[in-house]
Amino acid sequence: MKFFIDTANLAQIKEAYDLGILDGVTTNPSLMAKEGISGHDNVINHYKAICEIVDGDVSAEVISTTFDEMVAEGEALAKLHEKIVVKVPMIKDGVKAIRYFTDQGIRTNCTLVFSAGQALLAAKAGATYVSPFIGRLDDVSTDGMQLIEDIRLIYDNYGYETQILAASVRHAMHIVNCAKVGADVITGPLSAITALLKHPLTDNGLAQFLADHAKAEQAAKV
Repeated sequence: MKFFIDTANLAQIKEAYDLGILDGVTTNPSLMAKEGISGHDNVINHYKAICEIVDGDVSAEVISTTFDEMVAEGEALAKLHEKIVVKVPMIKDGVKAIRYFTDQGIRTNCTLVFSAGQALLAAKAGATYVSPFIGRLDDVSTDGMQLIEDIRLIYDNYGYETQILAASVRHAMHIVNCAKVGADVITGPLSAITALLKHPLTDNGLAQFLADHAKAEQAAKV
């Protein structure tokens, strides 16, 4: 399973990359705004900066909602860097744009997916990735993980090559459960990824090892 980080923060992207487990980045206009990135040129330059850090795919989202505008914006984004994947919303014109991009050899990430039917349409249109938002489903008392399972079953039934990119990942158990049910990719904040490192028995064991070593060193000096 691939690990993407969902942020526009360059320091966090670099930290995840240095950890040695980062496969890519997803971001969106909200995350850009959170980092104070605004204005067309600044956003474009920020995408380029992200591409210089990571080795894998970088999802860059269109902000248009009509077919012609999405095509124009997506083509411009795709030209920025070979790592760019054009992120397109799950709307009618978005599906049409995904088919257009697919036919042009431009990779896509269909975002804001909340049902298996939407994921099926994205796969039929040729999306490279589909992004079901599991955390947001959990927020409205719907089982986000069940959606991942349903999409996995449908894609396996028919051999769709679209990768399931579990988005809106909130915590470590989301990541573990996505791995159990066969998500191809997860994307979430750095905090969710680094939470996988933590276990109290690891901390206690390490503390005991260090204490025992210190005692042995002290005894050797006597």
